Amino acid sequence: MITSKVSKRYAKALLSLGKEDGKYQQYGKELLEFSSFFQQNAEFAHAVSNPTFDLRNRKRILNLVFEKSRYSDTVMNFLNLLLDKNRLSGIAGICAFYQKLMDEVANVARAEVITPGPLHEDTRNRLEKVLEGLTARKIRMESKEDNTLIGGIVVKIGDLVLDGSIKAQLKGLKESLKRGEYS
Repeated sequence: MITSKVSKRYAKALLSLGKEDGKYQQYGKELLEFSSFFQQNAEFAHAVSNPTFDLRNRKRILNLVFEKSRYSDTVMNFLNLLLDKNRLSGIAGICAFYQKLMDEVANVARAEVITPGPLHEDTRNRLEKVLEGLTARKIRMESKEDNTLIGGIVVKIGDLVLDGSIKAQLKGLKESLKRGEYS
């Protein structure tokens, strides 16, 4: 497994190429597709990432996958470079960081919204607008349900956590009572 520092370096290099030719979003989709394929096919992953196997045979296997796909030359060259440098096993980390970089370029923030039940479309749209105003970025929301929440909502955007859950409010009230602020 490669370090996150190395993953970032490879992701930045591919993004730089993509920004030059205007295809960074296409490269991101292709990288995500390959990363998913790599993770879902353990035998393939082992065959191409295990340095005990002959490099020519590993390249042959990788190129067989390329023949069945429609990856751009840039992404194929990038994946071959990863293979040459024995870094292909780090594709998930590289892909994850590439996705973050693409979001930065497109001025997008990803928000994780946790609620006790499903969000209605109207509520979801209003929340998205509020979060866009708060962050000055386009928001991509991912909703999750947590039945341990009594009510309210928790929103996570990067390091920012907005906890408007009833659980958090009760905890705050409890702390206030301990300090004697309510009498």
